[in-house]
Amino acid sequence: MAPSVMAGIPALKETYAQLRSRMDKAVADFQTNLASVRTGRASIHMLDQVRVDYYSTPTPLNQVAQITTPDATMIVIQPWDVSLIVEIEKALRTSDLGFNPNNDGKLVRVPVPPMTEERRRDVVKHLHRVLEDHRTAVRNVRRDGNDLIKKASKDKKISEDEEKRSLDEIQKLTDEEIKRMEEMAKKKEAEVMQV
Repeated sequence: MAPSVMAGIPALKETYAQLRSRMDKAVADFQTNLASVRTGRASIHMLDQVRVDYYSTPTPLNQVAQITTPDATMIVIQPWDVSLIVEIEKALRTSDLGFNPNNDGKLVRVPVPPMTEERRRDVVKHLHRVLEDHRTAVRNVRRDGNDLIKKASKDKKISEDEEKRSLDEIQKLTDEEIKRMEEMAKKKEAEVMQV
C-alpha cells in the first residue's frame, strides 16, 4: 500500500492510527468467528463461542477444560474440575451448534455428525450474517473517521485538499478491509460446502 496521506498530516496522525487499529480489530474478530464456524471435520475452534456457567460466570469452554480432537468425527472435553461436566453438557446442548454430547463422569465426548446439505446451507447463512455484522462495524469506523476529519477541517486544523485526500484514503482503507473479509468468507464457504 502507498504511504498514508493522513499519517503525514500532524493533525490526523493519531486519528489514522486509531482508525487502522479499530478496523484491524474488526477483521481479527471476524477471523476468530470464522474459526468457530463448523465445517465437516471436528475442530477445537468449533467450541470457541461456547460459554460455561462457572460459578455464575459465563466462561469460555477452553478456560475450564482441555479440548482435543482424537479424530475427524469426535471432540473430547476433559474438564479440570469434574463437577463442571453437567454445566459443560448443558452449554453444548443450548448452543446452536447442533451437537449431542455425552459424558462418562470424567470426559465429555461430542460426536461431530457429518453435515447434511440443509445444515451446510444454514452454516453459510450464518456466515453471511457474521460477515455483514463485521462489514457494518468497519463502516461505522469509517463514519467516525470521516466525522473527525470534517471536524478537523471545520476547526481549520487541515486544509480542504487534505480533508478530501484523507476522506478518500479512509474509503480506500474501508474497501480493502471489507474485501479482505469477503475473501476469507468465500474460502470458508467453499470449505463448508465441500462434501
